[in-house]
Amino acid sequence: MKIVCEKEKLIKAINSVVKGVASKTTMPILEGILIQTNDKEIKLTTYDLEIGIEYIMESNVIEEGSTVVNAIMFSEIIRKLPDTEINITLNDNKLLVIECEGSLYKLATMNPEEFPELPKIDIENSVELEQNTLKSMIRKTIFAVSIEENRPIFTGCLFEIKDNKINVVAVDGFRLAWKSNHLSKKVNDFKAVIPGKTLNELNKIIQDSFENIKIGVSKNQALFEMDNCKVVTRLLDGEFLNYENVIPNNWETRIRVNKKDLQECFERISLISASSIEKEKKYPVKINIDIGKVTISCTNQTGDAKEELYISTEGKNLEAGFNPKYFLDALKVIDDEEIFINFGSNISPCIIKSVEEKEDYTYMILPIRMKE
Repeated sequence: MKIVCEKEKLIKAINSVVKGVASKTTMPILEGILIQTNDKEIKLTTYDLEIGIEYIMESNVIEEGSTVVNAIMFSEIIRKLPDTEINITLNDNKLLVIECEGSLYKLATMNPEEFPELPKIDIENSVELEQNTLKSMIRKTIFAVSIEENRPIFTGCLFEIKDNKINVVAVDGFRLAWKSNHLSKKVNDFKAVIPGKTLNELNKIIQDSFENIKIGVSKNQALFEMDNCKVVTRLLDGEFLNYENVIPNNWETRIRVNKKDLQECFERISLISASSIEKEKKYPVKINIDIGKVTISCTNQTGDAKEELYISTEGKNLEAGFNPKYFLDALKVIDDEEIFINFGSNISPCIIKSVEEKEDYTYMILPIRMKE
């Protein structure tokens, strides 16, 4: 194997596939990048038995071949080389020789025949959308995915095609994030739960562009296909929450507030809420709603804090406790200038929605019982 490639293109390819490298494994081959060539292209593949990533790049292939090299060592060396052409050769001793200007490195390799094949997916349902749309949908929901492994189904996002809309939903037992988009073409209804780990890595690969990405699903696998890159992942098994049934339709108290002003209040109040002599303990904040005003406060051993905002209010006065992080996580991904927050009682969830009444996102946060 002998290839000549531009550093910039190779780095882009490595950055895309390195997210599929196994971090903790007893199989060294899974810590590697499979490098394969044909007459004009190099294909890089990584697979940790849960996520598989394949990236194809055009290159000057002088001699075809294949090998597996340790991903971390290979990527770090390429990253630190001068910004010019790089010569990569597999020599007779099965060492990968990397040459660039005055630099020369030789890396041990592994047998490419031992590298596990990516699953062959028999696609049953699929949908296409713009990459920037998917990127936005993941960003606006992924923070609400559960990190508790005892409920594996909630460690992923529900992807649901229904009534010619795509819904992406995340829930962790304390909050829910739901983002939807209308589809330009009619497709069959289907649903699948994609692991949050996969979506986090996928979001680093997909571009903020109008280029399409195709999502295909089979019984237990999903495939994300872009121009020169594809990502394969297993699906999560189990019954996802019937999310539409748990979101309240009615409210007793509603506020209309500038999103940025409220976010800044929560960021300041979180300095007190998150700081405590008991380092692991996070203190809730108290939200008081009165006519034309919301007061957000927190008290613990470190001190106390109070923020007031003059806002538009409807309905009853209210006092309830919430985890400020849950509010902040949602507010950080909302692009609207103004939002509605609907409250029921002090023990029922609050709902954050757009003032524009575009039903494209909904955030639900459960309250915390405050100590008297």
